[in-house]
Amino acid sequence: VEKLTDLGGGVYQWEMEKVGTAQVNIQTIYASKYVSKYESAKGQGTVKWTPVKGIGNALVGGNWKIVDNKKSTNVTLAIQGEIEVPLPGLMKMVVAPVVEGEFEKLVEKYIDNLIKRFGGEA
Repeated sequence: VEKLTDLGGGVYQWEMEKVGTAQVNIQTIYASKYVSKYESAKGQGTVKWTPVKGIGNALVGGNWKIVDNKKSTNVTLAIQGEIEVPLPGLMKMVVAPVVEGEFEKLVEKYIDNLIKRFGGEA
């Protein structure tokens, strides 16, 4: 994350670091609204965020599901994302798999960092 901005009302704008080379790169910018303003839904063990249309070049939503297993905690992460790459059709066919791969690497890095910070296994 390069920059995180609180837009109010439980909505946050995420500006990710640019990926690619100096000549060819992409920066993902999106906003998501969090249920219960970043708090878990009481009694459900979930944190959910939904995409906010009209901000940035992506729509990203998802949720955390947290289960207390008494001796450990099970956390499940689900993310759905859609990014708009402003390129001609033919070039999109070539670039889309690269962008998708970079997004998956960022999610994996995010999970790895959480495991390093809190311990556990994936």
